Amino acid sequence: METGSAKTTSRSAVEEHLRRLHQPAFGTPHALREAHITADGRHVTVTGVVLDALEGLARTAVYTAEDGRLVPVSAAHGSAHGASHSPDGSTLAFLSDRGTPHRFQLHLLIPDRLGEAVAAPAVPGSVEYAHWSPDGRAVLLGIAPLDADLAGSQGSATVGTASPEPDGPWQPLVETGVGGGLRSLWRYSLDTGEVRQISPEGVNCWEANWCGPGHVLAVASEGADEDSWYGATLRLIDLADGSCRELYHSDVQLGVPAGSPDGTTAAVVRAVCSDRWIVAGDLILIDVATGRSRTAEAGGTDVTALQWIDADRLGFLGLRHLDSVAGIIDPRDGSLTEVLSTSLACGGATPLPAGRFTTDGSLLTVRESYDLPQQLVLADARGERVLASTAHPGTDYLRSVAGTARPLSWVAPDGLEIEGVLCTPGGPGPFPLVVSIHGGPVWGYRNTWSMNYPWVPLLVSRGYAVLSPNPRGSSGRGQEFARQVVGDMGGADAHDILAGIDHLVGEGTVQPERIGLIGGSYGGFMSSWLVTQDTRFAASVPVSPVTNWYSQSLTSNIGEWGNSFLKADLAEPGSSAHTRSPVFHAHKARTPCLVVAGAKDRCTPPGQAREFHQALRAQGIESTLLIYPQEGHGVRSHPAVADFLTRALDWFERHMPARP
Repeated sequence: METGSAKTTSRSAVEEHLRRLHQPAFGTPHALREAHITADGRHVTVTGVVLDALEGLARTAVYTAEDGRLVPVSAAHGSAHGASHSPDGSTLAFLSDRGTPHRFQLHLLIPDRLGEAVAAPAVPGSVEYAHWSPDGRAVLLGIAPLDADLAGSQGSATVGTASPEPDGPWQPLVETGVGGGLRSLWRYSLDTGEVRQISPEGVNCWEANWCGPGHVLAVASEGADEDSWYGATLRLIDLADGSCRELYHSDVQLGVPAGSPDGTTAAVVRAVCSDRWIVAGDLILIDVATGRSRTAEAGGTDVTALQWIDADRLGFLGLRHLDSVAGIIDPRDGSLTEVLSTSLACGGATPLPAGRFTTDGSLLTVRESYDLPQQLVLADARGERVLASTAHPGTDYLRSVAGTARPLSWVAPDGLEIEGVLCTPGGPGPFPLVVSIHGGPVWGYRNTWSMNYPWVPLLVSRGYAVLSPNPRGSSGRGQEFARQVVGDMGGADAHDILAGIDHLVGEGTVQPERIGLIGGSYGGFMSSWLVTQDTRFAASVPVSPVTNWYSQSLTSNIGEWGNSFLKADLAEPGSSAHTRSPVFHAHKARTPCLVVAGAKDRCTPPGQAREFHQALRAQGIESTLLIYPQEGHGVRSHPAVADFLTRALDWFERHMPARP
């Protein structure tokens, strides 16, 4: 790491970059998610992600759109999200932690009356989601206990607190090995104003939704630890007698449950998954009475969001290659009407496409691209209307320095076509290249603002091209494509990435002697793995990596997932837990590495970063280890973000300068 004035200047430049981007929007949304619209289209809400200063984590607040502006609905203190109107539009429900930080509870607001939102009776734990019943007389609440794990996509750590901490400075952190408490389902009644638990004892409910007014669908398991989610089944809970029966099970993962308003049909997405809450796959329809299931045709789309418009129409959104797609399916005959297909990303600050339909088939979503700040858009038969935008002078600044993005495809060594997005500075090439590798591995890049990672436009502004590849295992190409990474992590998908680099070198876009890597989670694994398999890389920045699948399986809260995706047997010497671990190949590396981790990460514990750092140092390879004490899975809060971006930029500029 450089010292002295060079490092100080770089830190100052990064802080100025972040200030110019965010300061004009302090106190207002810089990102949007959870767009909601009533069936008649009269009421619109959206969750805004708000920075009040470059300090700590962003808060969230609920907004509506009026005259092209985002107008706050929730109070300015605390955070609020997950807003939705009752079916008749008379009452707004949302979740807020205004009472106790990080502990969300249900609040209700009648929009046409003056006054503050009223808190529903508190439930034990924190409310993760709320859904209105089809008749509008109740709200389904998904409750997580305060010791439950957050998913890796949420930053790891635990619900309700920044991390599990002992009660006193001398007391131990106690783990029993059985996970936290159970996630449960509760019902709030508008008629009585009371809440009661409706999920059976001993059943952990990861995700749930209504199936008619008298039943609830739940993706559930007996175990409460994160690994148990991967084997969860779809269950039907009868609110009248409390019975619970399995409705559907799969050899892969299930998510996004949705029951028809009349309670006759259940819908769920079946998909190969690597992360809870990131589900993109096949749409399954189930007859509730008989249990018979079938796969619905969704036009070659990996389905990511579901909404019953009425008993005869099921709306969906999803990902097809790099495009966002929306459509409506008639569950009676399976007929499909596609209402949207766009190269713009839809859904907002979420990993995958999302949106909401009205009764007349209009679609509300948040759209964006690399050079288009997020917009809240309503599309109907008359065309599209932009209801509000996050554009401001800061986004104008970023667009002026972030270059341009274009879709790219190339051919892997086995002939399979691979896709990605290439961002380049202005002016002629060739450019030094940084490959930004996504997590998962079952996830996927779209054409999004900043390509989801703040380092992308920052690197482009400093003269680097950035390739964001979707190797096999990524979403958007169907389940056969996604399954190809199972049992082969670091195999053909690694060659997909190397082939993309070769393609860019061959067309003269990038400089072959100045190629670097960066990525988080699975991207951190790949940024560690590739430097042990190919010596072409000038610098690498693995973030929250897995570097030793053996120790990962014994220290992570999703260790069994890693074993299953590797098809590894820890008791077998030389299994893929060893052969696909970067630490066991460190002697072949020649690339300087800046290895980054969060001390509170339960998904890829910081010991993974330390193992690789020390393995590299033992071989005489330059390595610097960064462990941020207040971070979990990834670096998310300020000023840690500025520090990390400074050190990452310095690393690349030191080892593969764009402006020699």
